[in-house]
Amino acid sequence: MRAFTHNAARVTAGAVLLASAGVAVAMPAGAAAAGCTVNYTVASQWQGGFGANVVITNNGDPVTNWTLTWRFDAGQTIDQAWNATVTQSGTAVSAQNVSYNGTIPTNGTASFGFNGSWTGSNPAPVIFALNGVGCTGGTIPSPPPTTPPPTTPPPTGAADITVNNATRHQTVDGFGAAQSIWGSAWSTAETQTLVGMGANQLGLSIVRTGLSPVSSEWATHVNSLKTAKASGSGVKILASPWTAPAAWKTNNSRVNGGKLRTDYYDDYANHLNSYVQYMRGQGVTIDVTSVQNEPDWHPDYDSMDWSGTELRNFVRDHGTRVQNTKLMVAEAVNLNYTYTDPTLNDTTARNNIGYIGGHLYGTEAAGRLRSYPLADQHNKPVWMTEWNLHAADGNGSNIWGNPGNQTVWNETLDDIMRTVHRSMEANWTAYVWWYGKRYYSFIGDGEAAFGTTAGAPLKRGYAFSQYSKYVRPGYQRVALAKSSKAAPLEVTAYQGGGKTTLVILNRSTSAVNNAVIQVPQSVTRAEHYLTSLSANAASQPTSVNGGQVSVNVGARSISTVVLTH
Repeated sequence: MRAFTHNAARVTAGAVLLASAGVAVAMPAGAAAAGCTVNYTVASQWQGGFGANVVITNNGDPVTNWTLTWRFDAGQTIDQAWNATVTQSGTAVSAQNVSYNGTIPTNGTASFGFNGSWTGSNPAPVIFALNGVGCTGGTIPSPPPTTPPPTTPPPTGAADITVNNATRHQTVDGFGAAQSIWGSAWSTAETQTLVGMGANQLGLSIVRTGLSPVSSEWATHVNSLKTAKASGSGVKILASPWTAPAAWKTNNSRVNGGKLRTDYYDDYANHLNSYVQYMRGQGVTIDVTSVQNEPDWHPDYDSMDWSGTELRNFVRDHGTRVQNTKLMVAEAVNLNYTYTDPTLNDTTARNNIGYIGGHLYGTEAAGRLRSYPLADQHNKPVWMTEWNLHAADGNGSNIWGNPGNQTVWNETLDDIMRTVHRSMEANWTAYVWWYGKRYYSFIGDGEAAFGTTAGAPLKRGYAFSQYSKYVRPGYQRVALAKSSKAAPLEVTAYQGGGKTTLVILNRSTSAVNNAVIQVPQSVTRAEHYLTSLSANAASQPTSVNGGQVSVNVGARSISTVVLTH
């Protein structure tokens, strides 16, 4: 990754450089203070093409619409863009806001990305202008106001959210999504968007991949898994098999369930081990290997039937054959304990596994979206490894490509993000969504009927990144208390890496302004990012006083507050 921040261009005598035309413009008398900083990052580059992310920081007074201009003097061209309308005339490029990100508050940010083409070389632009004002890192001041502007007072007095470090809960393993189980792999650029930690990247820390019964198919995902390990931070790989080879099953078929014949248990264990060692040889560590995806679901595609007793017998008698990974039992459709209790109750079987896995389908209705006492008793982390919901589809309209669609946002906030919050309160250590690349998911797949751009971040991805990007593997959830003012907020808090991180859902229709967060340590830096119908992980202002921080939590939003000590 190459990052360039432009903040050194000189502004003199009240004039600024208009990048697209190269002329000076005078600021009119009484104009608002203006200024900006641009962070231009080449997120990925390949022969003849590249992907770039652009983050604008508004150093001046708030703006309600923006146009950013620059030049591609080496002849680069824009192919496609997201979160901005980008046009190009020769070497001059202009990016205008779209309907949902035109407002940038003071010290706030707006971001967009694009894919482009290059020949010969691909140098970064050196001069940017926002609404005609050169992005120098400073501002052109406006005349002093006759009435002082309103300010957010420093937080004092009783807190609305009080973090309690003394009471600690689970250690987080991460947040993730699956690759296409039967289809093609994520591209390098798509993988970097999903796992990367830069602007317009989503910070996933778990990638789920299918473990095919056919070894010749194992190579399909090698490059994307290597990219995930190299481009992310602490990324774990979960491999899930849907079936054993057909000849080893009672129905002699990959599909419609069928049981693994007991005389092939050793072969199946060797099969799982062969996959793990093959991937190791390709430079990919498989951190977790599931014994079976959905042993209780027998559809007319790859599947295999197990009982809880059979799973126990397999991991008890053959689990040690699978080396250099940790086994998971067993990804039942709704975390049905009858598929995992037998293993947890058997000392040998229990010692041969590292994780308990389950899917979210029907779990809440069954009363199991809560702590799993037997798993907790034996210190086996619980991972939610699949859920997929896109009831907002209607009849196939292109709503998913419209980040301002209310129906999509309601489903994302009230169903998806609410269950992530609930899973954390349940002491689960991981939440893994279904496909990361899909029109209803985190990045678009380009399917024309649904209006998304292949590889471009979607609203649901930005919302999920409020957890995945800021609550990192190894962070530990800690307790908190809320005042009556904060009662509408659903909050979890985490500590790790010298930071306290809070994720706040406000599913009410009213903002909670000047919410005071109290932590035991003094805060040296506070960051606040918010996703709503009109914002994508956008930076928000904060006010700090010792161990207290004040933030405004917008209505119908999800926020992350990161406090550095």
